Amino acid sequence: MLKRILGLVAIAAALSLTVAACGGDDDSGGSSSSSSSSSKPKGKVGVILPDAASSARWETADRKYLGEAFKAAGVQYDIQNANGDKAKFGTIADQMLSSGATVLLIVNLDSPSAATVIKKATDQGVPVIDYDRLTLGGKASYYVSFDNVAVGKAIGSGLVKCMKQNGDSSGNVALLNGSPTHNNATLFKQGYAGAIKAGGYKVTQDQSVPDWDNTKAGTIFEQMYTKSNGDFVGVAAANDGLGGAVAAVLSRNGQGGKIPTTGQDATAEGLQRVLLGTQCLTVYKAVKKEADAAAQLAISLIKKDQAGADKLASQSTKDTETGENVKSVLLQSQAIFPQQVKDVVADGYVQASAICNNAKLKAACDKYGVS
Repeated sequence: MLKRILGLVAIAAALSLTVAACGGDDDSGGSSSSSSSSSKPKGKVGVILPDAASSARWETADRKYLGEAFKAAGVQYDIQNANGDKAKFGTIADQMLSSGATVLLIVNLDSPSAATVIKKATDQGVPVIDYDRLTLGGKASYYVSFDNVAVGKAIGSGLVKCMKQNGDSSGNVALLNGSPTHNNATLFKQGYAGAIKAGGYKVTQDQSVPDWDNTKAGTIFEQMYTKSNGDFVGVAAANDGLGGAVAAVLSRNGQGGKIPTTGQDATAEGLQRVLLGTQCLTVYKAVKKEADAAAQLAISLIKKDQAGADKLASQSTKDTETGENVKSVLLQSQAIFPQQVKDVVADGYVQASAICNNAKLKAACDKYGVS
């Protein structure tokens, strides 16, 4: 009897060891393997996008690419859109911080409201990455964007090229700028206004569009057109949404395709206008590269790898309010004329089917090798 009892005890002990070996501590709810769970970064990234109206990119590109990057790295993330509402932006940030976000990645609606969010986060020991737009006076830990003055120069020099091709070596130019509360809009204007003036043209109309609102842009540009009697040889519009508003006004006034205009973001609609000649160029910013750079930076911060984060953000951007330099990742952009539309498609940013979707556009796509 004693031998039988001792045998049962031995079997139970063996089973206990087997269960312990097959188990594993996994707080993330992912793999049951202890080695795989320990390799995953511990933390959570909260991402706040600004809206869905100023540019299609925020929902069609940034959300997708950021999500893919975090998922591939096994990082928990929460991506939300403030839909142009500063109060909602603050509420989302509060919810993210209270739910355990260890890094925030934000695209501000304006500097004052975002600075409040950044202070609240940093007071709680949560680093903040300014994504695409620098929050002036905000003192974010890092900034990931494009060289936005260079983006503006691409817009301006591209417009100069189109005006000269149109037979106008001088003349009046109208500027339709982005939101006056966004630092990027200031940098874009700095770039294109300088290039236009250096090209020998005179800026006679100069207006900004609150919140990059495309409907307001149409009204504002209609007023500019009426005030100047349409007396300009080119229009620098700060992005494709504003460029579309300009194109609509020019078309209504019988000037569609006759006065060169610009844009930015390489949206499907902007690329279509470039192919059809109703917009002389757009500027392509490879959002996947921007999203991947921001994700890598956030992952380094989650891992508490300060040296790694600093190595990634080896450039700097001066905050004109504080006078301090913000550690930065600054990427390069590309001017897109009809001949380069195929490059945007080849990069996977937009599908040819989204551009070449009627007979006229199919003919233009064939002409310029878009497939």
